[in-house]
Amino acid sequence: MTVPDRTTVLGKAMLVLQAFSPDDRGVGFTDLQQRTSLAKGTLHRLVADLVALRLLDREEGEYHLGRGLFELGMRASVERGLLEVATPFLEDLYERTHETVHLGLREGREVVYVAKMGGHQQAKSPSRLGGRMPLHATAIGKVLLAHGPAQLQQEVLSGALERLAPRTITAPGILRRQLDEIVERGVGFEFEESTIGLVCVAAPIFDRADEAVAAVSVTGPVTRLRPQTHAGSVHAAAAGIASTLARRQTLLE
Repeated sequence: MTVPDRTTVLGKAMLVLQAFSPDDRGVGFTDLQQRTSLAKGTLHRLVADLVALRLLDREEGEYHLGRGLFELGMRASVERGLLEVATPFLEDLYERTHETVHLGLREGREVVYVAKMGGHQQAKSPSRLGGRMPLHATAIGKVLLAHGPAQLQQEVLSGALERLAPRTITAPGILRRQLDEIVERGVGFEFEESTIGLVCVAAPIFDRADEAVAAVSVTGPVTRLRPQTHAGSVHAAAAGIASTLARRQTLLE
């Protein structure tokens, strides 16, 4: 995520908005000041303006990200078009597997989850809408990394690979081999690498330039899900989304 410029009003406003984490249910003014390190008077003016613009909501003395942000997010052309096209395929994939289905995009060295579907028995997962995970620790992330720019791969493989669980891959050589296998097979797997007890299979969604713009996955508990058995369904869903996106783009030209 880009670090805001603290010398501008817009940068300070972004600093406030980025201070909220996916786990927050409400953040008090004192916590916001600690997270942003902004002067008290400056922060008072900023949050008042953000509330007036509906980018923040204030309830019982605590602040929440506002509905205005959600509305703006839904207008984002890439994510909105992708979600509209992908949703029927994600629903079908859920009906086929009855496990948690994700749609994710790459932003920098992280996966951003833009859709998540699951029933009452879905496995407890660290993923959440708008949440982020490092590329190397998830099936979606590894798929996007495998089909990403060579420079990105070099940066990830030459840097520190954060350990999220005992089975997180932190050896660059092993990760490199897995990325090559993903390109060969068309799907990627995760075996308890982001969270103990979870396994996953993912496939890339390509645009007309043959670039991976997103990926779709099925996640479930290791006691119930055999990811290899759903590789074909996940690959077919990704291919269907890609084909529909290509047809839509052709019609719009």
